[in-house]
Amino acid sequence: MIRLSGLLLSTALCLPAHAETPGIEKEELTLGFIKLTDMAPLAIAKEKGFFEEEGLSVTLVAQSNWKVLLDAVVSGELDGAHMLAGQPIAASIGYGTQAALVTPFSMDLNGNAITVSNAVWEEMKAHVPMADGKPVHPIKADALKPVIEAYADEGTPFNLGMVFPVSTHNYELRYWLAAGGINPGLYSPDDVSGQIGGDVLISVTPPPQMPATLEAGTILGYAVGEPWNQAAVAKGIGVPVITDYDIWKNNPEKVFGLTAEFVEQNPQTTLALTKALIRAAIWLDENDNANRMEAVEILARPEYVGADAAVIANSMTGTFEFEKGDKRPAPDFNVFFRYNATFPYYSDAVWTLTQMRRWGQIAEAKPDTWYDETAKSVYKPEIYKLAAEALIAEGKATADMFDFDADGYREPTADFIDGVTYDGKAPNAYIDSLLIGLKGDQMVVGGEVTN
Repeated sequence: MIRLSGLLLSTALCLPAHAETPGIEKEELTLGFIKLTDMAPLAIAKEKGFFEEEGLSVTLVAQSNWKVLLDAVVSGELDGAHMLAGQPIAASIGYGTQAALVTPFSMDLNGNAITVSNAVWEEMKAHVPMADGKPVHPIKADALKPVIEAYADEGTPFNLGMVFPVSTHNYELRYWLAAGGINPGLYSPDDVSGQIGGDVLISVTPPPQMPATLEAGTILGYAVGEPWNQAAVAKGIGVPVITDYDIWKNNPEKVFGLTAEFVEQNPQTTLALTKALIRAAIWLDENDNANRMEAVEILARPEYVGADAAVIANSMTGTFEFEKGDKRPAPDFNVFFRYNATFPYYSDAVWTLTQMRRWGQIAEAKPDTWYDETAKSVYKPEIYKLAAEALIAEGKATADMFDFDADGYREPTADFIDGVTYDGKAPNAYIDSLLIGLKGDQMVVGGEVTN
């Protein structure tokens, strides 16, 4: 458990207005990111001077993939990074990499989609309801099931891509498939492919490589963040069929991750980082997204996302394009601050853990208390609150911008494509309510599910 130093507590509550965070232990920082639209808070905090105003000199460095990024944070090569929400959670329980990582800041809500090849889409369309000549959204995986069955009858594997085993993309893809009666496959301690008993074969592809891998025919579809779904549309090689907003409305996405050791040794620096990132998130969403085109221009630069500005704008400015020319309003596809997007809720961490257990990445059943304790070891709303209170004291934010939830749990929600209610305080009951996946004391042994 991280102990917030007396220095951090005292200085956060009596900061002078319009001053950089006092007592910063480490001024020069190197932070990592993957070339995705949702790294925006980091780019904006740098380009709009928020890091500098907090007394920090920050260098942002793109990483080739999520594993390289994670290893660099754990080793100290990076001081912190834009991370998959599942990465610090998985590290804390020793799945993949064993490390004590924490997050004081959630970077965004939504922002992902599932894209299929043109050929798969043509086959799916026969099973998709239409209105005025256009598909009715959201499109459920029920429309994909007969396509997968046809491939199976021909003895052809149905390969799909996602970005990392503990990514939200993996869990969103699996959730969507399972809600349509498709088994996405299980993990076991002896087989980490995630393909045990699956109707599809899901594997890892780095985000920027998704369109090329789809075009080559190596995969038939993928789940990824922007701009790599819109890139498929622009290139004419694929069709996004559903966004994660329609899989789980206002779902949590990336986090800003640091080692617990860094936070222990640099509490004021952590506070300054969190303040700057909150300010960037506010800027990104303020005045009904009025700053988004400026953000698009910044993200399009080669040192950040490096994709065509028009492609980034497709999803960053309140719309989302499915088939070419079928551009639909999507005002909440990318959310960086509203709906308490930046608050690190324990319930968000618990949901990730439920999906790890559901698909066998957590091999054995755990009590509800374990989920709560694990979430609290990683998500640090107490740091976030101190940062927000400091910004309010400095006149850089107002109290009505924040909802400091008393216990760190969101209210139960049924805003999922299958209508199942998720209550973060009852994770085992939630897991047991889902039709496909491990339940109760079930385990995967020798490729078989046992009770």
